[in-house]
Amino acid sequence: MDQDQVREEFEERMAEHRGIVFKLAGIYARPEDREDLAQEVYLQLWRSYGSYDPQRRFSTWLYRVALNVAISFARRTAVSDKRTVELSTVDDVPTMKHFEDRDERVEAIYEAIRGFDELNRGLMLLHLEGYTYREIADVLGISETNVSTKLNRLRNQMRQDLTE
Repeated sequence: MDQDQVREEFEERMAEHRGIVFKLAGIYARPEDREDLAQEVYLQLWRSYGSYDPQRRFSTWLYRVALNVAISFARRTAVSDKRTVELSTVDDVPTMKHFEDRDERVEAIYEAIRGFDELNRGLMLLHLEGYTYREIADVLGISETNVSTKLNRLRNQMRQDLTE
């Protein structure tokens, strides 16, 4: 396959999965940095595309690469700003019963996720996307048991914080 065909294949795959990149940017970056993070993720995905194994799901590979870039970006941004990344804490999320609109409830959930540390944000995002514990463990490099334990704790924390 020549370079043009590789590029075309990559662009088609990215068009199909571009929502993943924007979700990660929304979770890991401040509003003014989201476009920069998305561009950085796309660039790293293109650079790494040669390492993609077509025997595996493209979205799982994409998440692994994109999460690594997003976590590094969040840490670098926090260090360069000499402060922590401006993410709302779960405690700042209004209770779910105050939301009549579905979009407001979804935003409250994402706001709660932004309050988690980098690993737990990725974990919850993959879970909400419907990935299995095994797939999440593969992407994050942790055991399935650890995925299960962490998800249980995170769900309980979110349930408590969003329904009080």
